[in-house]
Amino acid sequence: MSSSSSYNTPCAACKFLRRKCMPGCIFAPYFPPEEPQKFANVHKIFGASNVTKLLNELLPHQREDAVNSLAYEAEARVRDPVYGCVGAISFLQRQVQRLQKELDAANADLLRFSLPDVIPPAASLSVPPPMSSVQFGARIGNEGSGFYRQAPSTYSFPYSLPWNDTSSEDISDGGGGGGNNL
Repeated sequence: MSSSSSYNTPCAACKFLRRKCMPGCIFAPYFPPEEPQKFANVHKIFGASNVTKLLNELLPHQREDAVNSLAYEAEARVRDPVYGCVGAISFLQRQVQRLQKELDAANADLLRFSLPDVIPPAASLSVPPPMSSVQFGARIGNEGSGFYRQAPSTYSFPYSLPWNDTSSEDISDGGGGGGNNL
């Protein structure tokens, strides 16, 4: 029997790490050779040693879920290095809230049109404005922090950022007044 017929394709992890894929390789069931980018992202964010330790500590039936979670988080971190999954979750939560408000407004309109004499018009129900942009140059932090940028520029994110809440007291108009103690 020739050696080429007994050769098995190494898993994506072993191929990426340039090592021989042994029969008991812990990565082989979760990082198939057809998905090299999956392991590349996980390795870039978490490191092969940390993933090995994590998989060895888990029970075999828990490993696939752990690898899927690691792969999802790693891909999110590659796309958005600052927020990762939290940014995606925050975006989806705000979208659900916005859609819930729109649904409530539509239901109120339906009730108002179906029973015009019973229900007065609801002036307080309105559709929220579209997502706003982050304005760099706004003061961030406590009163005495002194962190300002003089020339604000606007960049639109696909989701609203936690400090971009217009109702917050900590964000000013970016004018640069007071509290700049260097």
